[in-house]
Amino acid sequence: MKIVLILPRVGIYKYKSGAFLKFLRYSPLTMITLASLVPKSLNAEIEIYDEGVEEIKKDSITADVVGITAITGASLRAYAYADYFRKKGIKVIMGGVHATLNPEEAKKHVDSVVIGHAYETWPTALLDLHNNRLKDYYYPPKKIDFNYVVNIDRNFIKKKNFITVNSTQAVFGCPNSCDFCVTPISCKGYHHRPIKDVVNEISKMSGKYVVFVDPSPIENVNYAKELCRALTPLKKKWTGLATTRLVKERELMDLMEKSGCKGLLIGFESLSQNSCDNINKGFNSVADYYTLVKELHKRGIAINGCFVHGLDSDDKDCFKRTLDFVVKADIDLPRFTICTPFPGTPFYEKLKSEGRILTNNWALYNAQHVVFKPKNMTPDELIEGHHKIWKDAYRTSYILKRLLLSRAFPEFAVLANIGYKYYSTQLPLFDEERINMDTVI
Repeated sequence: MKIVLILPRVGIYKYKSGAFLKFLRYSPLTMITLASLVPKSLNAEIEIYDEGVEEIKKDSITADVVGITAITGASLRAYAYADYFRKKGIKVIMGGVHATLNPEEAKKHVDSVVIGHAYETWPTALLDLHNNRLKDYYYPPKKIDFNYVVNIDRNFIKKKNFITVNSTQAVFGCPNSCDFCVTPISCKGYHHRPIKDVVNEISKMSGKYVVFVDPSPIENVNYAKELCRALTPLKKKWTGLATTRLVKERELMDLMEKSGCKGLLIGFESLSQNSCDNINKGFNSVADYYTLVKELHKRGIAINGCFVHGLDSDDKDCFKRTLDFVVKADIDLPRFTICTPFPGTPFYEKLKSEGRILTNNWALYNAQHVVFKPKNMTPDELIEGHHKIWKDAYRTSYILKRLLLSRAFPEFAVLANIGYKYYSTQLPLFDEERINMDTVI
């Protein structure tokens, strides 16, 4: 059996025509995990294509089955690939976030849909295909059996395409239910991988840098502490994610520093407490933001701060409030998104019932375009403010100030700021017309 795995990309994240530079990319886990899960009994030949780092010459691809995974913004391009290969008589199986949120829609374009985490279902689907009994849908068990989480074969990775191939995951799902987030729906429950398995995997990685892609790793504080203690002897430098709840956990921050934590992505979301409360993220205490930044910088931990605009409490002044905080707090690497109601979420259904959805062009659902009617500003004001804050935050003078005062993880922070400065200049060029061009293969 020959298996081809495709990760479609659209717009600014697409190879060559996009603007997301190589040194901002770490190896995604999805495709190499799927490749590693292929049953040995199939004696399969496996090829992986990631459109973020390479072009696909579809006419030269031959396969018995094509596996596709896609986020919502790339789903139309994913469907185009699926339609193309099915016309050639090749079976297509689709999974990933968008297919999990919208399985019936995805099924119109593919032979089978793998919903949610695929540790058990993807191998089963391949065996069923081999035995001519492929099902329309494969549903995940409620609880992840970590005996099925295989050791990833990183030989599948085209290593020259990424700043690091050492990506891993310890915690799956999230116990929170923030209104706009797809994680609680795409991976139900909150699951913790055995720490010994995580440490064993990392100990075999070459190089000193590791990226944790866990969406919500610190909500179980005891687990997070034990993981940090276990990581410390490995003497790796790692980056990951955290929520603002970390501000209350000084011991955990100390352990993170000792274990080699050099950077954290943190969803501050808004400088308005009312906005945080309204999106069911009231655990974000705006009053504690400066304290959290100070405590992390004191420990040499850089911050990739994420902010969202267009929330129902936001007005045109929300951009100024965010920029003021980014500059005054010396956020090492700020990132800005537009509030996006992803299809299949309660948030989407709420806005749809209110008549506020402007388009169902999924290619624009990438958190960088306006797809709904904001409450307290116009769509044009939202997109203009979004482009402006990207440009303003990455002025050279602001970059220098932030990095000189933070001094956290400089070997990455400098490169990342250069990359995002370029990104900020290119973002306005990716209008609807240009995005739509990328949905065609």
